[in-house]
Amino acid sequence: MTEVAHSEPMLASGLLAVDKPRGVTSHDIVAAARAALHTKHVGHAGTLDPMATGLLIVGFGSATRLLSYIVGIDKTYETVIRLGQSTTTDDADGEFLEQSDDERRMILARLSALSDADIIAAAAALTGSIMQVPSAYSAKKIHGQKAYDLARNGQDVHLEPVPVTVSAFDILGIERHLDSSNDGFIDVSARVTCSAGTYIRSLGRDMGAALGTGAHLVSLRRTRVGSFDVTDPDVVTAHAQDHTFVNRQGETVTHPWAVFDDPAGIRAHAISPAAGAAQAMPTIDISAQQADDLRHGRFIEGVVHGPTAAIMHPDLSRQSGDTAAAPQGDSGGMGDMGNVGGVDGVLVAIVERRTKKLLKPSVVF
Repeated sequence: MTEVAHSEPMLASGLLAVDKPRGVTSHDIVAAARAALHTKHVGHAGTLDPMATGLLIVGFGSATRLLSYIVGIDKTYETVIRLGQSTTTDDADGEFLEQSDDERRMILARLSALSDADIIAAAAALTGSIMQVPSAYSAKKIHGQKAYDLARNGQDVHLEPVPVTVSAFDILGIERHLDSSNDGFIDVSARVTCSAGTYIRSLGRDMGAALGTGAHLVSLRRTRVGSFDVTDPDVVTAHAQDHTFVNRQGETVTHPWAVFDDPAGIRAHAISPAAGAAQAMPTIDISAQQADDLRHGRFIEGVVHGPTAAIMHPDLSRQSGDTAAAPQGDSGGMGDMGNVGGVDGVLVAIVERRTKKLLKPSVVF
């Protein structure tokens, strides 16, 4: 993994790796970052549900242009799937679906008959390239409206299956809570590595359907996004804090807000655009002259096989006799330098193939 270095003065643009707490939305984290960083130019790379915890990549300043690339890389989650009961949202935030006495007795009988091998086989069947129907309570859009808004308004939501890749669906533990009461269930702890767009709630739902028991998630934690890991030393932490206010209807309501544990210090943990890009995609070294060309929309020579970060290393440029000025702009110019491969660098652009030997800038910083 690329080592991250912080420079002085503090970065005007960068990425924050945030460990999101349970009970707040991803947008709540963005709002907290806007307040702490004193800027409105903040976004995130991939929604986590309010129930979920773990790694949320937040960008600020010009580094928000990296987010669309980070959102598309693979991710790892740890989850607990509760077999025996389904909910409206496929997770613990939803309402339990009603079961008749006969249905409940049948489910308890199936739970009692399930072996560990049955559960492992169900996970294996959901591994690889599969077609998955997203949860009705998802951010997928139907005719311009988010599915969860339609579902919350009582409308029927029909979503088409989409192709996703589940690289690993490892069962970490199986805990059986079965007795003579009607409250029996089985908790399955699992680790899932998957492509962007995969819904872990849907994996749990589909496992429950395959086993004939129903299921929903009782916990979900994102532990990895590409090369970013929730255990990295520069991950910043936050907590949920109740906030009481009067809404537009004159009602007093209480809503959890996200609050950073050290709001004044989060910028010191920011990952520079160059270092962040190096963790999300391939990189190429460019000279100051090539940087100037890219910033003016001109092509440069080179060969890449997909979106690639073009990083200028001032020391290397000076050694080669290239004395062109370093790029400036809303990224803060030299103030947003990072440490990539042991050499200070500035992210200039994301480049893509134009011809066999020419590269074009698709995003300029």
